[in-house]
Amino acid sequence: MKTIFLHVVTSLLLFVVVNTAQAQPFAYITNQSGGTVSVIDIATNTVVATVPVGNSPYGVAVNPAGTRVYVTNGGSNNVSVIDTAANTVIATVAAGNIPQGVAVNPAGTRVYVANGSSNTVSVIDTANNTVIATVTGLFAAAGVAVNPAGTLVYVTGSGAVHAIDTTSLAVVATLNTGAAPINGIVVNSAGTRLYVAHSGNDDVYVLDAATLAVVNIVDLTNGGPTGVALNPSGTRLYVTKYSGGNVTVIDTTTLAILATIPVGTQPIGVAVNPAGTRAYVAVNFPGSVAVID
Repeated sequence: MKTIFLHVVTSLLLFVVVNTAQAQPFAYITNQSGGTVSVIDIATNTVVATVPVGNSPYGVAVNPAGTRVYVTNGGSNNVSVIDTAANTVIATVAAGNIPQGVAVNPAGTRVYVANGSSNTVSVIDTANNTVIATVTGLFAAAGVAVNPAGTLVYVTGSGAVHAIDTTSLAVVATLNTGAAPINGIVVNSAGTRLYVAHSGNDDVYVLDAATLAVVNIVDLTNGGPTGVALNPSGTRLYVTKYSGGNVTVIDTTTLAILATIPVGTQPIGVAVNPAGTRAYVAVNFPGSVAVID
């Protein structure tokens, strides 16, 4: 395991690994205390740019073309839009109060932003970077994921997971979990399964993506599961454990725990490179990214 130090005052990191328009893979990491996004060239494991955004940046999402990165700024109540060619902010979009999770639909035409204190999801049109709709009634909305068909948006909240129809923007299914999953939600490439980090019970919920029915529960015993990511083939699930200081690797076929890897104090975000050969883990202290083979 390698560690990349960011040399910034960082209290929270979430990030995404993307192939940009130049086909060069980069990782975009939010530095909450610094109000910036660090850009890492994952071929060399070096920071190649630092992009000023808003106050307390949190979630990160990229469009399918790799040309735009969307960053939620929890302290500014807005979203920064970064051009990946120049690594500069080209637009700032007002959102709800304390935006957290963010996701882009497969067509790259819509961005969905979970606003934790507004209990809403903002829908952004990427053509003109404006909010075109707001979905209400999502208490403490936190994590967001979109299915591969672009027909459903999944939102974690306080004690619940919601499925929203992207055409009607109506909530079509809700699973009450009993405690708040914290941001960790991912859907597999087939669009059949959801994986949700249930920090309240120290579990990972495996859900039917169509109905939100619980298919299985993986007991992680302790550690506060927070972030989740799948490898490109969907065979491995990586789960950060905030209080445990490690990453749990789960076989998605058998749901067996394959490994538990120490990474540092308070890991949060996790992403896998497009080749599926490296996992990148954002670690709060000492403000670093751990690189796992």
